[in-house]
Amino acid sequence: MKKRMEFFLYSGMLALDVTGPMDVFHSSTELLYQKGRSEDGYELIFSALEPGPVPTSSGLRLHAETTPGTQKVNSLLVPGGMGTEKVSADFAIVHAVGLAAQKAERVVSICSGAFLLAAAGLLDNHRVTTHWLATDRLAELYPSIRVDPDAIYVQDGNISTSAGVTAGIDLALALVEDDYGPELAIEVARRLLLYRRRPGNQSQFSTPLAMQAKAIKRFTALFDWVETHLDENITVEHMAEQAHMSPRTFARIFPSETGMSPGRFIEQLRIDRARELLETGVQGLENVARESGFGREERLRRAFQRRLGISPAQYRAHFIKGEQHEKESYIRNIHL
Repeated sequence: MKKRMEFFLYSGMLALDVTGPMDVFHSSTELLYQKGRSEDGYELIFSALEPGPVPTSSGLRLHAETTPGTQKVNSLLVPGGMGTEKVSADFAIVHAVGLAAQKAERVVSICSGAFLLAAAGLLDNHRVTTHWLATDRLAELYPSIRVDPDAIYVQDGNISTSAGVTAGIDLALALVEDDYGPELAIEVARRLLLYRRRPGNQSQFSTPLAMQAKAIKRFTALFDWVETHLDENITVEHMAEQAHMSPRTFARIFPSETGMSPGRFIEQLRIDRARELLETGVQGLENVARESGFGREERLRRAFQRRLGISPAQYRAHFIKGEQHEKESYIRNIHL
């Protein structure tokens, strides 16, 4: 039986918060149909306070065919938008979200849609996330919520929340994996030209971007230098020299301004570099370890297990398997 996914629409929502997950669920249904599983997949339902066209922030109008909570669904999905905090003060909308949630097995927010779930009391005592620009405000308004300011998405019981825009696609892939297994999630991601799916606890920023966002001026030259010397032995003394500080001062100031120790920062950059090498087909894990600065395969493997929860070999296998499957499927379709 197809799983019913209800999207709650309201004026000013972000279009991609709806259309991104929509395409993930639609592609999943198509792939399952091709596998002879026409009874599986997803049925997409669109609700609003009043049926009819609902404008997004970009002007695109999406059509709501029903009102919230008129039927039982597998998932209720609430998108975000620039004015979601203001919308969360609208009693009629918050009440409708609460009613719809009562008919849903799981409740999902995309980006700042978390404000609507919070206003309806659905996030109390849950661990959640939202767009990094709004995490502090969400925590301030709703102190009973445990806000993770850095996660791409969080799944806590039957409540799932995601960070900004494209993270909603990552969360949708995670839901597909929960429903139909990792193989289908891989195929969908490859079809949509995405990485299989980023782990939910992965940072909303790349490591260099995260650091630069927190300490742009003081360490800019250091960041640039580190990225071009990752395959070398980088010590705190080397980093302090590039930052024009004594090692003792650097060891004190760097964590306070970036939220990360020098050693953790270097390791994360090397993981990012290793992932790039694995994805671009560099042969031999020893070569990947050397070029990314880990030196030995064992050190590379331990870092991947600790930070990503999988080995470098598993990471590469997922990427290559999905890529090969997509190529074969594309070639078959060309000749049909």
